[in-house]
Amino acid sequence: MIEDAHLDSGAPTENDPTAVWLRQAKAGDPSAFEQIIVLHQKQVLTTSLRLLGDLKDAQDAAQEVFLRLYKYLHRFQDGREFPPWLYRITVNVCRDVQRRRQRTATLSLDDLVESGEMREPASSTDLEAELSLAEKRSFVKEALKRLPEKERAAVVLRDIEGLSTREVAGILGSSEVTVRSQVSSARMKMKLFLERRLKRRS
Repeated sequence: MIEDAHLDSGAPTENDPTAVWLRQAKAGDPSAFEQIIVLHQKQVLTTSLRLLGDLKDAQDAAQEVFLRLYKYLHRFQDGREFPPWLYRITVNVCRDVQRRRQRTATLSLDDLVESGEMREPASSTDLEAELSLAEKRSFVKEALKRLPEKERAAVVLRDIEGLSTREVAGILGSSEVTVRSQVSSARMKMKLFLERRLKRRS
């Protein structure tokens, strides 16, 4: 279960304020938990938005993340790294939101690949050169929404959040080999999707 904090990426530093607030919050200090929310709410909301692609859903997910964090705080072991645990809770909550919400049917990247509409991608450097910054952001948001759930989580944590393959594997509860495969597949599909969008634009 995701809330059982068994991930260990090394002990927190002595200067880490979250470690202090966690101990105080576990001891029953509500102001300490509020400080944890203030420090990590942007990260949770940003990650949720990348995973869900919708601001309202992301806001609902972020609220649920901190509700779960409060509920299961007593299970967090002192001396463990907090961010991997928080990422795991965030990923799980976003998965729950995706399963609950009513979504407009969209063609997935897998469907596009299988239909033959998307083939081997061109150079990512060449493709990106044709896009403005705003277009890149729009493309990433749209492409992420169309990825399979597991691939989306893997590529968001690895390529956007900047975590190591080992950290992502721990957060998602899978092997490093699986994460590498998921990230590689997601990257290819996103490149193919970009190429298809550019062809439509031209």
